[in-house]
Order: sequence, then C-alpha cells, then structure tokens
Amino acid sequence: MIPVLICALLSLSVADSDLDTLYPELEHSRTIYVTENGPRLSVSAEQLKVVSRRGGNATLPCKIQRDQSLAPNRKMRIKWTKLTSDYLKEVDVFVAMDYHKRSYGSFHGRVHLQGSSPMDASLVITEITLEDYGRYKCEVIDGLEDGTVVVSLDLEGVVFPYFPRLGRYNLNFYDAERACRDQDAIVASFDQLYEAWRGKLDWCNAGWLSDGTVQYPITTPREPCGGKNTVPGIRNYGLRDKDKNHYDVFCFTSHYKGRFYYLIHPSKLTYDEAVRACQKDGAQIAKVGQMYAAWKLHGYDRCDAGWLADGSVRYPISRPRRRCSPTEAAVRFHGFPDKKHKLYGVYCFKGHN
Repeated sequence: MIPVLICALLSLSVADSDLDTLYPELEHSRTIYVTENGPRLSVSAEQLKVVSRRGGNATLPCKIQRDQSLAPNRKMRIKWTKLTSDYLKEVDVFVAMDYHKRSYGSFHGRVHLQGSSPMDASLVITEITLEDYGRYKCEVIDGLEDGTVVVSLDLEGVVFPYFPRLGRYNLNFYDAERACRDQDAIVASFDQLYEAWRGKLDWCNAGWLSDGTVQYPITTPREPCGGKNTVPGIRNYGLRDKDKNHYDVFCFTSHYKGRFYYLIHPSKLTYDEAVRACQKDGAQIAKVGQMYAAWKLHGYDRCDAGWLADGSVRYPISRPRRRCSPTEAAVRFHGFPDKKHKLYGVYCFKGHN
C-alpha cells in the first residue's frame, strides 16, 4: 500500500510542476466574485391596500418594471392568486399570457386586467362579494426573470358577535362559517376585529376568526374578561381545534343591494306569521347581518323589537335615547323567544339587482 501512495504523491508533484511550467501566471487559489446590477424585472404597487364594498368594483394595482435590454417576450406570464387567511395555500384568480386569458372559480367572468399599457398588470374585480376580502398576489414571469407584489382588498362593513339559538359556545369552526353565511356575513378576520375594537367594540365572549384563532375585544377591562387590572385590547386564545373546540363567532358583513325595513302591521306576530307577512309584502324576513349593515352603514334607527330569520328578536338604535338604548348606539338583543307563543313585529328585506 505504501509504494502506491508514494507514486500518487510523486504524480501530484509532477502535475503541479508541469502546471507551473506551462502556466506560470496561474494562481493556485483564486476567489471569483460575480456582481449583478439588480433584478432585470420587478413589479410594484402604488398602494398596498384598496378599499371597496360588496357589490362594487376595485382595481388592485400591479405595475411591471422591465429592463429595456431584455428582448421582447410575448410569453410573459401574469398570474393573480388569492392568499388564504392562514397563508397555507393560494387560490387561482386570473392568468394571462399573450392573448390567452383565464379566470377561475367564483372569479370567473368578474375579473380582467386593466391593461392601460403593456406594463400594467393591475387586476379589476367587479361585483365584489364578501368572500373577495383578503390578500392577493400579483406574479409576473418573463423567461428566467420574475417578480411579485401582494395587495390587500378591504371592504367597508361591520363586525358583529354571533351565537345561535343553541346558546353560547356551541359552534366549531365549520359551524361558525355556516352560521355567518346564514346571516348574510362571513367569519371576520383579525384585522377586521381589530378595526372594530378601535371603534369601541367590547365583547366578553370568545369567538372564532377566519384564521382559526379564537379571540375577543375588550375596551373596558373587568374581572370576568381577563381581569380588571389588564389593559384594553384583543384577548387571544390562539389557534384552536376546528372540529373539537366550540365557541361563538365574530361575523363581518358589508353593504347590500336592497331595502331593509320594519314592516308596519296591524298586530304583533308569531315567528311563522312574521315570515309569511314579509313574503306577502314581496320580501323575506331579514337576517342579522342585514340589520347590522342597515344600522352601522346606513344609520337605521327603530325602537321596535322585531323577529329576524334566525328566530332572534332585535332592534337597531343609532340615536341613543330613553327607553331605546339610553347609553349607546347598538343593535339591541331580546334573545330567542318562543316562536309559537311570543308576539313581536318583524324586520323584512327586499333585495334587488
């Protein structure tokens, strides 16, 4: 084994010597630095948050900056996706490459590129729905170059706490999603709850948010709500098991197309009579989300307790006064009375396109 090793060392020595003879200027150790002048393609947005409303339109900005030294590329690809609230996946919204364009899912037929110039990848969304709320990613791919930017679509609206006739803390996450949908709303995001808290929402019952966390807003600290010596803020239970854990929910709704109103009727009604009375008037019994939207966004004020679709009885007060929410503007809640024997008025909703 030793003679072989000696031969190998001699060979390496001869090789090094030959290299020195043939290439005297060659260094045995050299570090090579490669410098770049930055990306040759990038995308940007002049505003990172766009505010609209349900039923309206919005343009999410995305502008392309492309190095002029790059050869023209008809196959430059523009892709818009929507990020889920937990950022675990992306939902396809729109893709364009040259003359080929495609929209996906619930966005089909409602989205297109603004296209004010070849470098404009801004996305126009029409007939906005509650589910359109969230963050969107614009991605541009040009050969080996690419760039992305994320833009948020916010909606004017109102957050409200909700629990069903079953009582408090009876909703797992998926039940909570259905409960909000049934009341013309969606599960609120943390950002929406935070804005509601800044607007003085104070609620001592924990509720689901869209990212799977459970939280509640406190503006006036007190013993049953985290302690009276704590600071105001959003109390956070963290992520919870979406199947096994049960809480209330915070819902979010926005503007509606239609008319919300208290039905003038000669007598008070049971729940079934209230449903039929709205139908006879060419409408439907109103939902909780529609009452909150009418109250918060349109200043609706009525000091008459009335049935709503979920079997609850409520009334909206935007001008506090004696006998009608004397201390604050609020949607007043009378609980879930006996549907067959208790008599109240009714709130109706007449939608239109």
